[in-house]
Amino acid sequence: MEYFAPHPSSVFEGYYSKFSLPSGASLALIICSVPRASERPHMVSFTYVPQDASKIFQKELWVQQIERIRTGPGCAFELLVPGIGYVKCGPDSITEYELEHSNFSFHAKTKNRMPWALRKDTPEGLLVHLPLPLHWHVHSLGSDCDFSLSIPSQELPSADQHGTAAVHQEKNWAKSFPKSHIWIQARDGPRSFCCAGGQVLGMQAYLLGYRNADHAIDFQPPFALQAFGIAPFMSVDIDWENRIFKLSVQSFRQKIVVRATAPAGTFFGLSAPFPEGHRENYLGESFQATLDVEVYESGWFEAWRLVCKDRFEGAALEFGGGYYPSRGTEKKRN
Repeated sequence: MEYFAPHPSSVFEGYYSKFSLPSGASLALIICSVPRASERPHMVSFTYVPQDASKIFQKELWVQQIERIRTGPGCAFELLVPGIGYVKCGPDSITEYELEHSNFSFHAKTKNRMPWALRKDTPEGLLVHLPLPLHWHVHSLGSDCDFSLSIPSQELPSADQHGTAAVHQEKNWAKSFPKSHIWIQARDGPRSFCCAGGQVLGMQAYLLGYRNADHAIDFQPPFALQAFGIAPFMSVDIDWENRIFKLSVQSFRQKIVVRATAPAGTFFGLSAPFPEGHRENYLGESFQATLDVEVYESGWFEAWRLVCKDRFEGAALEFGGGYYPSRGTEKKRN
């Protein structure tokens, strides 16, 4: 299965690209389609987030059509948005972005790809073959790209008008977003962290990956799972009021402890796909999170030893659905 290529039989399919720009700003681009939905079936979401979060620029466009076209072998495809532009991915994963709208203009082309892992191409592993209500694929942890950006209503710093950026590429597909979810993404050079999870099929489950020079750690169910209120290998604390998420997951020999928090006022709303269409302001996302990661190891019948401690600034943190009290309201800045 080519995870990044289009899956025409899916109820929905969404592509997410997060660009880290030279000034420290970020740009989130989402192209998502629920082809058989009766309301808001096709979305192009464009959000520019400077370091001053009060100056966020956002446009969610409900377009008439999004064509998902396989164009060659491997993951080669095109997302064609009539009247606006396209995203093209080649069989070598080189991706072109060409988008023109009266409110913004964006052009970019990647130079390379940083896959999830050398021997594991997707965070789900074998779970990707199960008929789950939601699938999550990370195509690139960070690709270098040349770009140009124009937002007529914004006075962009010169560094963000054109140059070289890094882009994190993901996609989701299947039936719908979960009832409640958390998502985290961070990268600093060779160090990276990604996590997604929440309420799925009456259980709480997470997928995560942490990379640095010395560690390549992945967790997924059954270790990162709570079923029937029982989670022998995982603990989770979700605190929207204080904008804090904590997660601890362990196997028999390794444990990772994560704490992510972002300032109130830095979260912006995004829409999410469901069978009937996109639900507006269903999740809140911030690009100003601080992420702390601790890695522990132990031998058989030994105490846990801290072997790595790491911190990321400017991480992405997302609370969705039941974890996001402003969902469905007009309050899109939180």
